[in-house]
Amino acid sequence: GGGGVVGLLRRLGRLEDSRQRAAELFRWLVAPVAPEEFVGQYWERAPLLVRRGDPGYYAGLFSTADFDAALRGGQVDFGTHLDVTSYAEGVRETHNPSGRALPAVVWDFYQNGCSLRLLSPQTFSTTVWHFLSILQEHFGSMAGANTYLTPPGTQGFAPHYDDIEAFVLQLEGKKHWRVYSPRTGAEVLPQFSSANLTQAELGEPMLETVLEAGDLLYFPRGFIHQGDCLPDAHSLHITVSSYQRNSWGDLLEKLLPAALQMALEEDVEYRQGLPMDYLGYMGVANLDAVDARRTAFMEKVQSLIKKLIHYAPIDAAVDQRAKSFLHDCLPPVLTQSEKAQSMYGFPARWQDGGPRDVDILITKDTEVRLLRHGVVRLCNEEAGVMLYYTTENSRVYHKEEPKFLEIDPEYTDSIEFLLSSYPNHVSVSTLPCETLEDKISLATLLFEKGILTTKKPLVQM
Repeated sequence: GGGGVVGLLRRLGRLEDSRQRAAELFRWLVAPVAPEEFVGQYWERAPLLVRRGDPGYYAGLFSTADFDAALRGGQVDFGTHLDVTSYAEGVRETHNPSGRALPAVVWDFYQNGCSLRLLSPQTFSTTVWHFLSILQEHFGSMAGANTYLTPPGTQGFAPHYDDIEAFVLQLEGKKHWRVYSPRTGAEVLPQFSSANLTQAELGEPMLETVLEAGDLLYFPRGFIHQGDCLPDAHSLHITVSSYQRNSWGDLLEKLLPAALQMALEEDVEYRQGLPMDYLGYMGVANLDAVDARRTAFMEKVQSLIKKLIHYAPIDAAVDQRAKSFLHDCLPPVLTQSEKAQSMYGFPARWQDGGPRDVDILITKDTEVRLLRHGVVRLCNEEAGVMLYYTTENSRVYHKEEPKFLEIDPEYTDSIEFLLSSYPNHVSVSTLPCETLEDKISLATLLFEKGILTTKKPLVQM
C-alpha cells in the first residue's frame, strides 16, 4: 500500500481496536508466512528465514541516517545507549570510552572496523517506539529492540544464544548469518543468555544464509547464532525481541510461594511438625535405604504438594505478571484523532492575561472508551484495588516507577465494563457506579490520566 513503515503505521491507526492493530502488524512482520503457520511450526521451535526480494519493505523504520541523527542529538552515551564492539580471531572485545558518544569518535571506531550496537533505539526514534508499542500488545510481553551497524568484512559479536525470541530485520546492506541448534536439552528455551562461545564449541550450522534488505530471520531463544559482514557491503539490522522470562516457570515462581503462604494460613496440615526421627532416615545418605518410614515421608510430601494447587491464587499471580508487563510497556503513540480526543490534545493554555479552556467538562452524555485495550490492569492487592496503566510510562525502560491509581472497590465494575465495551464508546451515564456524580468523577479521573478518550473533542476549537 506504499508509504513504507510510516504509511503502514498510519493505516493501522485507522483500525479502531488496538488488538487488531497488533495482530495486523505481526502479520506484516512475518508475511508472507501466515501468523497461524508461524505459531504452529516455528515459534519456540525452529528458525524461520523469509526472503522478500523487496529492499524497501522496512523503509522508514530506522536507517543509518537515523543513527547519525541520534548521535548528533547529543543524548547518546557510551555503555548506556551505545556499545562499540569487535570480534577477531575468536576474541570479542568492547571498546566503550566513558561519556558522550560524539559523532567524530563513533564514526572513527566504525571506520576502524568496529561494530556499533545502539541499545533501545525506541528512545531516539519515534517510528521504532510506535512500532514496538503496537507489537507489545500482540505478544502480551515486552517488545524491545537493538540496532546493529557493522562495517564491511567484519564481525562484531562472538557466537552465543539469547534468552529472547529474536526477529532480525535487515534494514540496509547485507549480512552473512549462521544459526546452530541448541546443543543440549538444558539449552532449549533457556532462562538466561549464554556466555560468548568459541567456534570449536559449535559444530555445523543448521541454517546459513545472507540476509539482504527487506529479509527477516527469526530464531527462538537457545539457538546459537553469529553474523558477519561480507567484504562488499555494510549491514544495518534491528533485532526485535520478546518473551524474556515469560515462561510457565516464571509464572510458577510467583504462584507457588503465594500458594504455600495461603496453605500455611488456612490448613493446619501444613503447620504440623515434621516427624522427630526424620533426619535419621531421610537425606542423601539414606537414598538407598529400604524403609517404610521413608516411603511414608515421600508420600506425605507428595500429597502436600498436590493439595497446594487448591490454595494457588492463579488469577492473582497472572495479575501480578500483567502488572510487571505494564511497567515494561512503552507508552502508546497517539494518532492525531486520538490526541484531539484525549487529555494530550486538551487545549488549555495561557491567553489574554489568563488561563483558557482549563475545565474538563465531562457530562452524563459524554461518550468515552479506553485509549487502548492493553492500557490498564486491575489488581487486588493488600493495600486495596489498584489500577495499573501505561500512559505515563517512559520510552526509556523502567525510567519511571510503575504507574497506578488506587481505585474505590465500587469502581471495579465500571473499569471491567470499559474493558468489555472496548473498542466501542459508551456514554458516561451507562457506567455501573452508584450515583451520577461517581460516574462523572471516575470518567474525569481516567480522562486526566490519558486512559480514556472521548468520541468528540471536549472543547471545539
